[in-house]
Amino acid sequence: MTEEKKVAVKKTATKKSTVSVTLVKSFHGRLPSHRATVTGLGLKRINHTVELVDTPEVRGMINKISYLLKIED
Repeated sequence: MTEEKKVAVKKTATKKSTVSVTLVKSFHGRLPSHRATVTGLGLKRINHTVELVDTPEVRGMINKISYLLKIED
């Protein structure tokens, strides 16, 4: 029988770029898909800001409802 040595792998936190998104207009009375996109981004009320990882999926959601948002890179 052979003994296998387990090598500890150190996970490093990678520096991922983020984007700050703030809801500046109300999403009430908007298209249902736009309301769902606001919820999907994690925004709850006017002037609520969230920090999101900058991925193509998130950028697409931001572009869809850009008229409701303030975006800071």
